[in-house]
Amino acid sequence: MIIQSLIDNDLYKFTMQSAVVKIFPRAKVRYQFINRGKTPFPDGFAEKLRQEIALMANLQLSSDEKFFFEERCYYLEPTYLDFLKGYRYDPSEVGVIQKGGDLQISIEGYWYRTILWEVPLMAIISELYFQMTKEKTFDTPKITDLAQKKIGKYKMLGVKVADFGTRRRYSFENHDRIVQTLKSYGGNALIGTSNVLLAKKHDLTPIGTHAHEWFMFHAAKYGFKMANKLALENWIHSYRGDLGIALSDTFTSNVFFRSFDTKFAKLFDGVRHDSGDPIEFAEKTIAHYKKLRIDPLSKVIVFSDGLNPETVEKIAKHCRGKISMSFGIGTNFTNDVGVKPLNIVIKIVEAKAEGQDWISTVKLSDIEGKHTGDKKYIDLSKQILNI
Repeated sequence: MIIQSLIDNDLYKFTMQSAVVKIFPRAKVRYQFINRGKTPFPDGFAEKLRQEIALMANLQLSSDEKFFFEERCYYLEPTYLDFLKGYRYDPSEVGVIQKGGDLQISIEGYWYRTILWEVPLMAIISELYFQMTKEKTFDTPKITDLAQKKIGKYKMLGVKVADFGTRRRYSFENHDRIVQTLKSYGGNALIGTSNVLLAKKHDLTPIGTHAHEWFMFHAAKYGFKMANKLALENWIHSYRGDLGIALSDTFTSNVFFRSFDTKFAKLFDGVRHDSGDPIEFAEKTIAHYKKLRIDPLSKVIVFSDGLNPETVEKIAKHCRGKISMSFGIGTNFTNDVGVKPLNIVIKIVEAKAEGQDWISTVKLSDIEGKHTGDKKYIDLSKQILNI
């Protein structure tokens, strides 16, 4: 069994689930697996994946895991944690089909239930793939040495980094070993991990706020022009100033900053960069805060797009003294083991808000090639948002 704990998941899934339970309890969604790298999956993969999915129905929140949430994730309300104690994965929500090397996965159901599937399902796909293909990796000492050198580099640069690597990890064992190495050698450079189980195991801060799907759903319910504004308002309504990093690129950062007015800029601690040129984004963010008469050094940018030591150094040199910064690093921490990581995602593709019909969801990255959604709706969103 690859996933052995309900909290072997990223924090942002639990924080969004809590908000969805409160605000959108009747909303339904559909997710779809996207194999960006066109990787062919070995024969029999789907059957083994179904077996792993079936085993997840037995997972439940333990008393000590609930206590960890209460102590370290104080912003999660007791009513939500009681709900989570009774939550069980429902494998019937996930459909898996394999045709040759092509893998098709869909997820459908109430949003408050299905929202937890994405991260552990991707982790299973990645680990199961490497189990079945038996690709040769570096030996353990080299893997840990690489992690030690990377965190040493970040310490030398004087930057703050967090592990964001659950979704495309080589294996849980490898992920666990690397997080332990990062903690042992990272000192103040390591500020936490997105994985709640590993945060608990290694006494780290769980890191995370919201993801693109939060904004994508709001566009499906309220329309493209109101999506950013209402997504931010509902986040404030849910967390009252906690979890204050706003994701900026669901409908391009230019559109985001139109909605990110003085109220939001003061209430949120900062913004997250997840696509496009990081230096350009930093300059755009600094200029926006200055325009609103807010000191950029009082705010933070969390960079999280395909980072490695070289890109972190470049960004840090540019931003130091201009705006605060931290870095969320995924694949380059947890799957740097001598094999090519899978380029896979699971994205929300349709939403059905209460009293409405199903509607396609759209994400307009700051890189046009990474736009996702039905082309008709992508074109419509661009027209409405003047992109």
